[in-house]
Amino acid sequence: MNIMDEINKEQCKEDVVEFVVGDTIKVHTKIIEGETERIQIFSGVVIARKGSGVQETITVRRVISGQGVEKIFPINSPRIAKFEVERKGKVRRSKLYYLRDKIGKAAKVKELKYK
Repeated sequence: MNIMDEINKEQCKEDVVEFVVGDTIKVHTKIIEGETERIQIFSGVVIARKGSGVQETITVRRVISGQGVEKIFPINSPRIAKFEVERKGKVRRSKLYYLRDKIGKAAKVKELKYK
């Protein structure tokens, strides 16, 4: 195995929850303010996932008071406390950038039904 592959494998988190593009998730982020540390939650739809290994990132989108907000989170960052899957989405694309142009109910992702 390559030395870089070994280093990347050491840096990756092993307790990451499985989720895919289209899922609605909550991202718990550690925020440090002076001496105190708190956790802030950002919930939204995963519209993109790219990279692999240590460099893997996700883009999460949500609409707040009519304004779309997107944040990019590195999956293996020590600032990320955990990911929670709120609901699974049923999509047929790997990137959901078309949701940027949709508003209201049209921007909703269908929920995956389990049998």
